[in-house]
Amino acid sequence: MTTTMRLDRPPVRIRGARRVLLDSAYALTAFPISLAAFVVVLPVLATGAGLSVLGVGLALMTLGVLIARGFAVAERLRLRGMLGRSAPEPRHLRSRADEGFIRRVLTPLRDPQSWLDVAWSLVGLVTGTIAFSLVVAWWAAVGGGLTYWYWERFLPLDDDSVTLASLIGLGEGREPEIMLNTGFGVFALLTLPWMMRVAALTHAGPAAALLCGRAELQGQVDRVQDSRDAARVAESASLRRLERDIHDGPQQRLVRLAMDLGRARRQVHKDPERAGQIIEDARRQATETVAELRSLSRGIAPPLLVDRGLAAAVEEMAQGCPVPATVRADVPDGLPPHVETAAYFVVAEALTNVAKHSGAGGAEVHVTMSGMGLVVEVSDDGVGGAHEGKGLGLAGLARRIEAAEGELTVSSPPGGPTLVRACIPVDRR
Repeated sequence: MTTTMRLDRPPVRIRGARRVLLDSAYALTAFPISLAAFVVVLPVLATGAGLSVLGVGLALMTLGVLIARGFAVAERLRLRGMLGRSAPEPRHLRSRADEGFIRRVLTPLRDPQSWLDVAWSLVGLVTGTIAFSLVVAWWAAVGGGLTYWYWERFLPLDDDSVTLASLIGLGEGREPEIMLNTGFGVFALLTLPWMMRVAALTHAGPAAALLCGRAELQGQVDRVQDSRDAARVAESASLRRLERDIHDGPQQRLVRLAMDLGRARRQVHKDPERAGQIIEDARRQATETVAELRSLSRGIAPPLLVDRGLAAAVEEMAQGCPVPATVRADVPDGLPPHVETAAYFVVAEALTNVAKHSGAGGAEVHVTMSGMGLVVEVSDDGVGGAHEGKGLGLAGLARRIEAAEGELTVSSPPGGPTLVRACIPVDRR
């Protein structure tokens, strides 16, 4: 089973001839679509503005804004379907249930994104015209230049005719003209992928800025909110777990230690030998309590991680794992503390699960940097079947990674192998 707690993958990139054809189709259809938006949206808005003193004028403006919104939805579909770009849908302003009828009808006019959609109806005509012209000109140069050798025979040409080849000194007659036009065709064909990309981006760039920019900002705000909520949940869960561990472990030992010391004090005059045994037991309990408190403190701020860094902390953790684990840690110094801490707990939780549940004969830990950030991978050859829903460990770990705006993926089909992978973005500014 493969589970991804958070997935922020870039769109699939299309290459080759298909990319050229899609860019060409996108730019070629940009002009008629943007022309339709211009001739429909602008007259409706202009008429509504002229009649705004009347109720029908505001209603017409609302209609014009909604039509612009429809063209904006179509353009986002074109960006996703033809260019493979991420084009998120923005959240439009919605009326409340307790608002009056007129205010609900005029809600689209109060929405900032609606006016960005209207602006696209104007800007899109300009960019669409440019994109359309580039596509037509370049494809015409390719088709006309490469086939000129065939259809030039149908052109009237005599000894007194002035051709482009003769003007630039290549010679007179049909052959120099064929060579020149064929050269134009070859040049246009070789540069066709880049020019079609330029034509598509000429129209797609402003479209993405006007139609998706606000949605991307809303998405960033949502991600920050989700990360903050996840951090609060993870912190609250960690505190509850720490409180439970202290209550079930050191606190019980300390209560027993106090009781044993009280018994020893009562026995010290009656039975000194028995009192000595009780004190020795109390000393052993105190030692075990100190060790358990140290273990709990490592779950809050591992000393080795703070003193020597992530690579050394992971190495020590792997050496203490009951299952043989090999480590490959190639990380730079100076990583943000929250990134190192999150990576440390990924390895700690994964190795704990390997030791307790996997039945594996060996495990591998890889901690490396990539273009996406810090990547932590823990794999084993055990029985598999790990899942976030099976316990609090992986679920809490997923919340911790989400709080760091990262992604946790668990791949653990029945029969194994198991791979726990975390990608944590790193901002080293």
